[in-house]
Amino acid sequence: MKDNEYQICTSCIMDTSDPHINFDENGECDYCQNFKTNILPEWQYGANRTDELMAISEKIKKDGEGRDFDCIIGLSGGLDSSYTAHIAKNVMGLRPLLLHVDAGWNTDQAVENIEKLVDGLGLDLYTEVINWEEMKDLQLSFLKSQISDQDLPQDISFFSALYKFARKYKIKYVVTGGNYSTECCREPEEWGGFPGIDKTLIKDIHSKFGKNPLSSFPIVDILKYKILYKYIYKMNVFKPLDYVDFKKKDAEDTLNSLYGWKKFKHKHHESRFTRFYEDYWLPKKFGYEKRRAHFSSLVMTGQMTKEDALLRISSPEMSEDFLNKEFEYVANKLDISTKELTAIFEGKNKTFKDYKNKRFLIGIGANIMMLLGLEKRLFR
Repeated sequence: MKDNEYQICTSCIMDTSDPHINFDENGECDYCQNFKTNILPEWQYGANRTDELMAISEKIKKDGEGRDFDCIIGLSGGLDSSYTAHIAKNVMGLRPLLLHVDAGWNTDQAVENIEKLVDGLGLDLYTEVINWEEMKDLQLSFLKSQISDQDLPQDISFFSALYKFARKYKIKYVVTGGNYSTECCREPEEWGGFPGIDKTLIKDIHSKFGKNPLSSFPIVDILKYKILYKYIYKMNVFKPLDYVDFKKKDAEDTLNSLYGWKKFKHKHHESRFTRFYEDYWLPKKFGYEKRRAHFSSLVMTGQMTKEDALLRISSPEMSEDFLNKEFEYVANKLDISTKELTAIFEGKNKTFKDYKNKRFLIGIGANIMMLLGLEKRLFR
C-alpha cells in the first residue's frame, strides 16, 4: 500500500493511521479478523463461563486461607476496575484488597467514585501516594523525549506499585479489569502503546532529561515481572470480566444504581493527564486517536454501530476551550510555563527507537504468548 493511500476497515473504524494494518479482499482489517478467529470462539461474551469463574474463585479463596486478603485489585475509579471490584466481592465472594495508586493526576470524579465504591462494598482500601517530585520529573522527562508513549510514567507507577504491594503482603492473585469486551482491539505501539514496562527505556530517557534521582519511584521491569513474579513468587493475573456478561453501558448503570458511581465521558478519563494526553497531545501532535481502537472494540462486540463510532470520532470528546485550559493546568502542575510546554509540543516527534530499549526481547515474549494462546489480541 502506498503511503498516501488511505483506507478504513469495512467493519470497524481502524484505518491506515496504523502503519501496519492489513485488509482482506473485502476490505476488512486484521483486527476484525483476529477478533472473529482468535478471541470470539473462546470468549463468547462471557456466556456459559460461570462454572469456570467460580472454579477459579474457589482456587483463589483456598490460597488466601489464613490471610486478611485473598487477592488484590488496582482501583482507579474508572469503569473496568470498579466493575471488577464489584464482581470479585458480590459474584465471586472474594476478599480483595483494593489498592489505589495516586500519581498526582486524579480527577475529582475518580476520587468520588472510589470513595462510593469502597463504602458500598465494605472493603479495605490502601492508597499508595507516589512521590510527586519524582513523578513530575519523570513525566517532564518523557514529554521532552518527544515520543508518543506519554502515559508510560503513570502506567509504570500503577503497575509497579501494585505488584510490589502484592509481593509485600504475599498476595498471589492480582485481579484486573483487563477484558475483551471493551479492549479486544489493542492500539498499535505507534499510537503510544509501548508494550510493557521497559526499565532500560525509562532509565535512558530519565538520564537524558531528568534532574532528580528516582529514589522511591516504583519500577518493576516487564521481564522481571514475567519471570520472577510469575515463576518464582507464583503470582497469577486473573481477568474476571472475560467470564461474565460485561457490557459497558449495563455495567455503568449497575455501578450507578448500587453505589452512586458516575460514568466518565470516555475511557481513561479518570486521570486528568491521560485525558489531556489522549484528547489533546496525541491527536494534535502525532495525529493518532486512541479512541479509534476504543470505539472499534465496541463495534466488534456489538456495543456500538460503525456509524455512531464515525460520528463520535469526527469531533473531540472535550471542547477546544476546555482542552486549552487543561494545557495551562498541565504546564502549571509540572512547574513550567505554557510557553515551555508549547515549545515541547512543537518539537520534533521521536519514537522509543531513538532511545535505549529492550523492545526486541519484549516482542519475542509477546510472540511466544500469542503462539501459546495466552495473548489473543493483535500485538504490534
